[in-house]
Amino acid sequence: MRAVITGSAGFIGSHLAERLVAEGWWVTGVDSFSPFYATADKEANLAGLVGERRFDLVRADVATTPLHKLLADRPLIVHLAAQPGVLGSFGTGFNQYLQDNLLATQRLFEAAASAGCPRVVYASSSSVYGDAEAYPCFEDYTPTRPRSPYGVTKQACEKLAEVYAGMGLPTVGMRFFTVYGPRQRPDMAIRRLCEAATGGPHFTLRGDGSQIRDFTHVHDAVDAVVKALTADHIDPVLNIGGGEEASMLEVIRLLGQMTGRAVPVERQATQIGDVRRTAGDTGKARRGLGWRPRVALRDGLRTELDWVRERREADVTADISLIAGRAS
Repeated sequence: MRAVITGSAGFIGSHLAERLVAEGWWVTGVDSFSPFYATADKEANLAGLVGERRFDLVRADVATTPLHKLLADRPLIVHLAAQPGVLGSFGTGFNQYLQDNLLATQRLFEAAASAGCPRVVYASSSSVYGDAEAYPCFEDYTPTRPRSPYGVTKQACEKLAEVYAGMGLPTVGMRFFTVYGPRQRPDMAIRRLCEAATGGPHFTLRGDGSQIRDFTHVHDAVDAVVKALTADHIDPVLNIGGGEEASMLEVIRLLGQMTGRAVPVERQATQIGDVRRTAGDTGKARRGLGWRPRVALRDGLRTELDWVRERREADVTADISLIAGRAS
């Protein structure tokens, strides 16, 4: 089996590439190494695949690079490349979201349809729901009312998928709910909380901390994608959520218990575009994929906390070695 993964050097993409290679797939990763966060971090995400004969990396931007050669042998496709983040999508920053989310997705769908690719699994988001009138959210009848331009781009990508599905391209949209775990982007809340809990900068809490999230560990998210690639019959859009809701204040308390000290927090006003709650019904994914989330929130937080701590210790060791080298 062969797969092409866009955004392969990112948080979810790197875990997915490792999982598929470990299961015997041939994987081509595509990543533009955009400056949203450090290139060195993305290269570190792929460190476990260096020298792996079943994995090759193409440094390219899906929004601009020719795609026909990449898809000539009709691989399965996982499209994860996107410009992330809610706050940055407001104002003039929206131009980047138009290119990296909408244009890139349209070009990939177009090329995949032309090549006759058997399926495209692409990343959507719980952001498409906005503030729902009732929870949990259901794919079929909960209205999609995004509260940010970012959410609008994800909603539009689902509409693009409908167009190309009508032309014969099988597509599956994964509405991910607050994915966390090792390799999480440095701007994301759980990563910043773990940094604060291990001696880093204070965590900036926006709002009163009562906002609730349906937390999903990256291993569960990847497992859903792998199953979606090969499932016989599958719905065009699926909620992928961990099924364990918690408020930000509850997560802060839990991390404090795990580290033995209170997480230092600074409070700020509520972020524009933020929603009160996310929670998704995952019945379709459970029935259609034979999938269910397996990582409990406490266990998942431990994996990210340990990863952050290991990174910090490695950085300290490197700094000491550098100082020692200069002194000798």
